Amino acid sequence: MGVVLFQLGGPDSLQAVEPFLYNLFSDPDIIDFPMARIARPALARLIAARRADKVGQHYARIGGKSPLRELTERQAAALERELRKHLDARVVIAMRYWHPLTEAAVRRVIEIDSRQLVLLPLYPQYSRTTTGSSLNEWERQFALAGRNHTKIYIIREFYSHPSYLDALVERINEGLERFSSGVRSAETCSGDVPIAAPPVVDQAKTDDVHLIFSAHGVPCDVIEAGDPYQQQIEETMRLAMERGGFLNPHCLCYQSRVGPGQWLAPTLEETIRRLAFDAARNGQRARLLVVPVSFVSDHVETLAEIDLEARALASSLGVRQFELMPALNDSPRFIQALAELVLAGVAISSPQQV
Repeated sequence: MGVVLFQLGGPDSLQAVEPFLYNLFSDPDIIDFPMARIARPALARLIAARRADKVGQHYARIGGKSPLRELTERQAAALERELRKHLDARVVIAMRYWHPLTEAAVRRVIEIDSRQLVLLPLYPQYSRTTTGSSLNEWERQFALAGRNHTKIYIIREFYSHPSYLDALVERINEGLERFSSGVRSAETCSGDVPIAAPPVVDQAKTDDVHLIFSAHGVPCDVIEAGDPYQQQIEETMRLAMERGGFLNPHCLCYQSRVGPGQWLAPTLEETIRRLAFDAARNGQRARLLVVPVSFVSDHVETLAEIDLEARALASSLGVRQFELMPALNDSPRFIQALAELVLAGVAISSPQQV
Protein backbone atom coordinates (compact mmCIF):
# COMPACT_ATOMS: atom_id res chain seq x y z
CA MET A 1 0.00 0.00 0.00
CA GLY A 2 1.17 3.52 -0.74
CA VAL A 3 0.57 6.59 1.39
CA VAL A 4 1.10 10.09 0.02
CA LEU A 5 1.66 12.97 2.43
CA PHE A 6 0.88 16.34 0.89
CA GLN A 7 2.43 19.62 2.02
CA LEU A 8 2.91 23.15 0.80
CA GLY A 9 6.63 22.89 0.11
CA GLY A 10 9.20 25.62 0.54
CA PRO A 11 12.33 27.00 -1.13
CA ASP A 12 15.50 25.03 -0.52
CA SER A 13 17.71 28.09 -1.06
CA LEU A 14 17.34 31.85 -1.28
CA GLN A 15 17.64 31.56 -5.07
CA ALA A 16 14.57 29.31 -5.05
CA VAL A 17 12.33 31.87 -3.34
CA GLU A 18 11.11 33.60 -6.49
CA PRO A 19 10.36 30.43 -8.51
CA PHE A 20 8.64 28.99 -5.43
CA LEU A 21 6.44 32.08 -5.25
CA TYR A 22 5.75 31.85 -8.97
CA ASN A 23 4.49 28.30 -8.53
CA LEU A 24 2.34 29.41 -5.61
CA PHE A 25 0.69 32.28 -7.43
CA SER A 26 0.25 30.21 -10.60
CA ASP A 27 -2.10 27.88 -8.73
CA PRO A 28 -5.66 28.15 -10.11
CA ASP A 29 -7.00 27.30 -6.65
CA ILE A 30 -5.20 30.38 -5.28
CA ILE A 31 -5.50 32.91 -8.11
CA ASP A 32 -8.92 32.63 -9.72
CA PHE A 33 -10.87 35.34 -11.52
CA PRO A 34 -12.48 35.85 -14.94
CA MET A 35 -9.89 35.30 -17.70
CA ALA A 36 -7.43 34.07 -15.04
CA ARG A 37 -6.18 31.25 -17.25
CA ILE A 38 -4.79 33.80 -19.68
CA ALA A 39 -3.58 36.41 -17.20
CA ARG A 40 -2.40 34.13 -14.38
CA PRO A 41 1.17 33.43 -15.63
CA ALA A 42 2.02 37.11 -16.09
CA LEU A 43 0.38 38.04 -12.80
CA ALA A 44 2.24 35.26 -10.99
CA ARG A 45 5.57 36.48 -12.39
CA LEU A 46 4.78 40.03 -11.28
CA ILE A 47 3.74 39.08 -7.74
CA ALA A 48 6.68 36.70 -7.33
CA ALA A 49 9.17 39.33 -8.45
CA ARG A 50 7.71 41.97 -6.14
CA ARG A 51 7.56 39.73 -3.08
CA ALA A 52 10.77 37.75 -3.54
CA ASP A 53 13.03 40.17 -1.66
CA LYS A 54 10.77 40.53 1.39
CA VAL A 55 10.00 36.82 1.59
CA GLY A 56 13.66 36.01 1.02
CA GLN A 57 14.57 38.09 4.06
CA HIS A 58 12.28 35.89 6.16
CA TYR A 59 13.99 32.74 4.92
CA ALA A 60 17.42 34.29 5.42
CA ARG A 61 16.58 34.73 9.10
CA ILE A 62 15.78 31.03 9.54
CA GLY A 63 18.81 29.57 7.81
CA GLY A 64 18.34 30.51 4.15
CA LYS A 65 15.78 27.82 3.31
CA SER A 66 12.54 26.22 4.42
CA PRO A 67 12.79 23.29 6.84
CA LEU A 68 9.50 21.90 5.56
CA ARG A 69 10.91 19.23 3.25
CA GLU A 70 13.21 17.80 5.91
CA LEU A 71 10.45 17.80 8.53
CA THR A 72 7.94 16.18 6.16
CA GLU A 73 10.49 13.51 5.23
CA ARG A 74 10.94 12.80 8.94
CA GLN A 75 7.17 12.52 9.35
CA ALA A 76 6.99 10.16 6.36
CA ALA A 77 9.78 7.93 7.68
CA ALA A 78 8.23 7.75 11.15
CA LEU A 79 4.78 7.02 9.72
CA GLU A 80 6.15 4.27 7.49
CA ARG A 81 7.84 2.61 10.47
CA GLU A 82 4.61 2.73 12.44
CA LEU A 83 2.46 1.42 9.57
CA ARG A 84 4.83 -1.45 8.86
CA LYS A 85 3.90 -2.93 12.22
CA HIS A 86 0.52 -3.66 10.64
CA LEU A 87 0.96 -3.88 6.85
CA ASP A 88 3.39 -3.43 3.97
CA ALA A 89 3.35 0.31 3.39
CA ARG A 90 5.48 2.86 1.59
CA VAL A 91 5.11 6.56 2.36
CA VAL A 92 6.05 9.26 -0.13
CA ILE A 93 5.73 13.03 0.01
CA ALA A 94 4.24 15.44 -2.52
CA MET A 95 4.97 19.15 -2.21
CA ARG A 96 2.62 21.53 -3.95
CA TYR A 97 4.95 24.39 -4.86
CA TRP A 98 8.53 23.13 -4.59
CA HIS A 99 10.49 19.92 -4.83
CA PRO A 100 9.67 17.09 -4.53
CA LEU A 101 6.62 18.14 -6.53
CA THR A 102 3.45 16.12 -7.03
CA GLU A 103 4.64 14.88 -10.42
CA ALA A 104 7.66 13.26 -8.75
CA ALA A 105 5.43 11.65 -6.12
CA VAL A 106 3.27 10.14 -8.86
CA ARG A 107 6.36 8.65 -10.49
CA ARG A 108 7.45 7.23 -7.14
CA VAL A 109 4.04 5.64 -6.56
CA ILE A 110 4.20 4.05 -10.01
CA GLU A 111 7.68 2.70 -9.24
CA ILE A 112 6.50 0.96 -6.09
CA ASP A 113 3.43 -0.32 -7.99
CA SER A 114 0.88 0.40 -5.28
CA ARG A 115 -2.58 -1.03 -5.89
CA GLN A 116 -3.97 0.89 -2.93
CA LEU A 117 -3.25 4.51 -2.14
CA VAL A 118 -4.12 6.69 0.82
CA LEU A 119 -3.91 10.41 0.10
CA LEU A 120 -3.26 12.33 3.31
CA PRO A 121 -2.84 16.11 3.06
CA LEU A 122 -1.06 17.40 6.18
CA TYR A 123 -3.64 20.14 6.71
CA PRO A 124 -5.89 19.33 9.69
CA GLN A 125 -8.62 21.66 8.43
CA TYR A 126 -9.93 21.49 4.87
CA SER A 127 -9.67 24.43 2.49
CA ARG A 128 -9.80 24.45 -1.27
CA THR A 129 -6.66 26.61 -1.15
CA THR A 130 -4.61 23.89 0.58
CA THR A 131 -6.05 20.37 0.70
CA GLY A 132 -8.25 21.04 -2.31
CA SER A 133 -5.35 22.39 -4.35
CA SER A 134 -3.10 19.44 -3.45
CA LEU A 135 -5.74 16.88 -4.38
CA ASN A 136 -6.58 18.67 -7.63
CA GLU A 137 -2.92 18.67 -8.65
CA TRP A 138 -2.65 14.98 -7.76
CA GLU A 139 -5.67 14.18 -9.91
CA ARG A 140 -4.16 16.07 -12.85
CA GLN A 141 -0.75 14.41 -12.58
CA PHE A 142 -2.18 10.96 -11.89
CA ALA A 143 -4.37 11.21 -14.97
CA LEU A 144 -1.40 12.27 -17.10
CA ALA A 145 0.43 9.17 -15.91
CA GLY A 146 -2.46 7.02 -17.14
CA ARG A 147 -3.19 5.38 -13.80
CA ASN A 148 -6.81 4.27 -13.41
CA HIS A 149 -6.67 0.88 -11.66
CA THR A 150 -5.55 2.02 -8.22
CA LYS A 151 -7.92 2.10 -5.25
CA ILE A 152 -7.61 5.53 -3.70
CA TYR A 153 -8.67 6.55 -0.20
CA ILE A 154 -8.75 10.25 0.57
CA ILE A 155 -8.47 11.80 4.02
CA ARG A 156 -9.77 15.33 3.56
CA GLU A 157 -9.45 16.63 7.12
CA PHE A 158 -8.61 15.39 10.59
CA TYR A 159 -9.15 18.40 12.86
CA SER A 160 -11.55 16.49 15.12
CA HIS A 161 -9.66 13.18 15.29
CA PRO A 162 -9.07 12.30 18.97
CA SER A 163 -5.41 11.33 18.58
CA TYR A 164 -4.63 14.49 16.62
CA LEU A 165 -6.25 16.52 19.40
CA ASP A 166 -4.20 14.59 21.97
CA ALA A 167 -1.02 15.52 20.09
CA LEU A 168 -2.09 19.16 19.97
CA VAL A 169 -2.99 19.21 23.67
CA GLU A 170 0.38 17.65 24.51
CA ARG A 171 2.18 20.44 22.68
CA ILE A 172 0.05 23.12 24.33
CA ASN A 173 0.99 21.70 27.71
CA GLU A 174 4.65 21.71 26.70
CA GLY A 175 4.28 25.37 25.86
CA LEU A 176 2.61 26.09 29.19
CA GLU A 177 5.46 24.33 30.99
CA ARG A 178 7.66 27.25 30.04
CA PHE A 179 5.51 29.52 32.20
CA SER A 180 5.49 27.21 35.19
CA SER A 181 8.16 26.08 37.62
CA GLY A 182 5.94 23.41 39.17
CA VAL A 183 6.29 20.76 36.48
CA ARG A 184 6.90 17.05 37.02
CA SER A 185 9.21 15.31 34.58
CA ALA A 186 7.28 13.21 32.07
CA GLU A 187 7.65 9.46 32.01
CA THR A 188 7.77 7.27 28.93
CA CYS A 189 4.91 4.88 28.27
CA SER A 190 5.71 1.28 27.45
CA GLY A 191 5.09 -0.02 23.96
CA ASP A 192 6.62 0.02 20.51
CA VAL A 193 6.14 3.76 20.03
CA PRO A 194 7.67 5.84 22.83
CA ILE A 195 4.98 8.32 23.78
CA ALA A 196 5.67 10.57 26.72
CA ALA A 197 3.08 10.98 29.42
CA PRO A 198 1.29 14.34 29.13
CA PRO A 199 3.22 17.12 30.85
CA VAL A 200 1.83 17.98 34.27
CA VAL A 201 1.46 21.75 34.47
CA ASP A 202 0.73 23.68 37.64
CA GLN A 203 -2.43 25.45 36.46
CA ALA A 204 -2.32 27.89 39.34
CA LYS A 205 0.88 29.25 37.84
CA THR A 206 -0.35 29.31 34.25
CA ASP A 207 -4.06 30.13 34.44
CA ASP A 208 -3.43 33.73 33.39
CA VAL A 209 -1.49 32.71 30.26
CA HIS A 210 -3.53 33.75 27.23
CA LEU A 211 -3.63 31.09 24.50
CA ILE A 212 -3.53 32.67 21.05
CA PHE A 213 -4.63 30.14 18.43
CA SER A 214 -3.10 31.41 15.19
CA ALA A 215 -4.16 30.03 11.81
CA HIS A 216 -3.08 30.82 8.29
CA GLY A 217 -5.43 33.41 6.85
CA VAL A 218 -7.54 33.04 3.74
CA PRO A 219 -9.53 35.64 1.79
CA CYS A 220 -13.07 36.15 3.03
CA ASP A 221 -14.50 35.46 -0.42
CA VAL A 222 -13.16 31.90 -0.15
CA ILE A 223 -15.18 31.39 3.04
CA GLU A 224 -18.22 33.12 1.57
CA ALA A 225 -18.11 30.64 -1.31
CA GLY A 226 -18.68 27.80 1.16
CA ASP A 227 -15.17 26.81 2.20
CA PRO A 228 -15.35 25.10 5.65
CA TYR A 229 -11.89 26.25 6.78
CA GLN A 230 -12.94 28.96 9.24
CA GLN A 231 -15.57 26.77 10.89
CA GLN A 232 -13.12 23.89 11.24
CA ILE A 233 -10.43 26.17 12.70
CA GLU A 234 -12.90 27.46 15.29
CA GLU A 235 -13.98 23.91 16.09
CA THR A 236 -10.35 22.80 16.48
CA MET A 237 -9.78 25.50 19.09
CA ARG A 238 -12.96 24.53 20.95
CA LEU A 239 -12.12 20.82 20.93
CA ALA A 240 -8.51 21.37 22.03
CA MET A 241 -9.56 23.57 24.95
CA GLU A 242 -12.17 21.00 25.97
CA ARG A 243 -9.97 17.93 25.56
CA GLY A 244 -7.08 19.52 27.45
CA GLY A 245 -9.30 20.85 30.23
CA PHE A 246 -7.72 24.27 29.76
CA LEU A 247 -9.28 27.14 31.69
CA ASN A 248 -7.00 29.79 30.22
CA PRO A 249 -8.33 32.82 28.39
CA HIS A 250 -8.01 32.16 24.68
CA CYS A 251 -8.74 33.65 21.29
CA LEU A 252 -8.35 32.98 17.59
CA CYS A 253 -6.49 35.06 15.02
CA TYR A 254 -5.05 34.75 11.51
CA GLN A 255 -1.65 35.43 9.99
CA SER A 256 0.27 35.49 6.70
CA ARG A 257 -2.07 37.75 4.75
CA VAL A 258 -0.98 38.30 1.14
CA GLY A 259 -2.34 40.97 -1.17
CA PRO A 260 -5.40 43.21 -1.15
CA GLY A 261 -8.98 42.35 -0.35
CA GLN A 262 -10.65 41.34 2.87
CA TRP A 263 -9.07 38.44 4.77
CA LEU A 264 -10.11 36.61 7.90
CA ALA A 265 -9.51 38.72 11.00
CA PRO A 266 -8.23 39.69 13.48
CA THR A 267 -4.56 39.40 12.60
CA LEU A 268 -1.91 38.04 14.94
CA GLU A 269 -0.37 41.51 15.24
CA GLU A 270 -3.71 43.10 16.14
CA THR A 271 -4.33 40.39 18.72
CA ILE A 272 -0.96 40.82 20.44
CA ARG A 273 -1.46 44.59 20.59
CA ARG A 274 -4.94 44.22 22.06
CA LEU A 275 -3.89 41.74 24.73
CA ALA A 276 -0.83 43.79 25.69
CA PHE A 277 -2.89 46.97 26.00
CA ASP A 278 -5.68 45.23 27.93
CA ALA A 279 -3.16 43.88 30.44
CA ALA A 280 -1.48 47.27 30.80
CA ARG A 281 -4.81 48.95 31.53
CA ASN A 282 -5.20 46.55 34.45
CA GLY A 283 -1.70 47.26 35.71
CA GLN A 284 -0.38 43.91 34.48
CA ARG A 285 1.94 42.55 31.82
CA ALA A 286 0.52 39.90 29.51
CA ARG A 287 1.79 36.34 29.25
CA LEU A 288 1.07 34.87 25.82
CA LEU A 289 1.37 31.40 24.29
CA VAL A 290 0.85 31.19 20.53
CA VAL A 291 -0.67 27.92 19.30
CA PRO A 292 -0.14 27.56 15.50
CA VAL A 293 -3.38 25.67 15.05
CA SER A 294 -3.32 25.15 11.27
CA PHE A 295 0.36 24.20 10.99
CA VAL A 296 1.62 20.68 11.73
CA SER A 297 5.28 21.48 10.96
CA ASP A 298 7.64 24.34 11.59
CA HIS A 299 8.23 26.57 8.60
CA VAL A 300 8.57 30.25 7.81
CA GLU A 301 5.17 31.14 9.27
CA THR A 302 6.08 29.75 12.69
CA LEU A 303 9.84 30.31 12.80
CA ALA A 304 9.92 33.81 11.31
CA GLU A 305 6.46 35.36 11.55
CA ILE A 306 5.68 34.11 15.06
CA ASP A 307 8.96 33.29 16.79
CA LEU A 308 10.86 36.32 15.48
CA GLU A 309 8.49 39.07 14.33
CA ALA A 310 5.58 38.51 16.70
CA ARG A 311 7.99 37.94 19.59
CA ALA A 312 9.74 41.25 18.85
CA LEU A 313 6.39 43.03 18.72
CA ALA A 314 5.34 41.52 22.04
CA SER A 315 8.61 42.59 23.64
CA SER A 316 8.20 46.14 22.38
CA LEU A 317 4.71 46.27 23.91
CA GLY A 318 5.90 45.17 27.34
CA VAL A 319 4.56 41.62 27.24
CA ARG A 320 5.97 39.80 30.26
CA GLN A 321 6.49 36.43 28.56
CA PHE A 322 5.85 35.32 24.99
CA GLU A 323 6.15 31.68 23.92
CA LEU A 324 5.51 29.66 20.77
CA MET A 325 4.02 26.20 21.16
CA PRO A 326 6.37 23.52 19.81
CA ALA A 327 5.13 22.32 16.42
CA LEU A 328 3.78 18.80 16.07
CA ASN A 329 6.52 17.89 13.58
CA ASP A 330 7.32 14.17 14.11
CA SER A 331 6.12 13.87 17.70
CA PRO A 332 5.17 10.25 18.50
CA ARG A 333 1.58 11.20 19.34
CA PHE A 334 1.14 12.96 16.01
CA ILE A 335 2.67 10.08 14.06
CA GLN A 336 0.34 7.73 15.92
CA ALA A 337 -2.59 9.92 14.88
CA LEU A 338 -1.54 9.79 11.22
CA ALA A 339 -1.17 6.00 11.40
CA GLU A 340 -4.64 5.66 12.91
CA LEU A 341 -6.09 7.80 10.13
CA VAL A 342 -4.51 5.63 7.46
CA LEU A 343 -5.42 2.29 9.04
CA ALA A 344 -8.98 3.27 9.89
CA GLY A 345 -9.51 4.80 6.48
CA VAL A 346 -8.49 1.70 4.57
CA ALA A 347 -10.37 -0.62 6.94
CA ILE A 348 -13.75 1.07 7.02
CA SER A 349 -14.05 3.23 3.95
CA SER A 350 -14.83 2.80 0.31
CA PRO A 351 -12.26 3.93 -2.25
CA GLN A 352 -12.15 7.66 -3.15
CA GLN A 353 -13.42 9.00 0.16
CA VAL A 354 -12.37 8.85 3.79
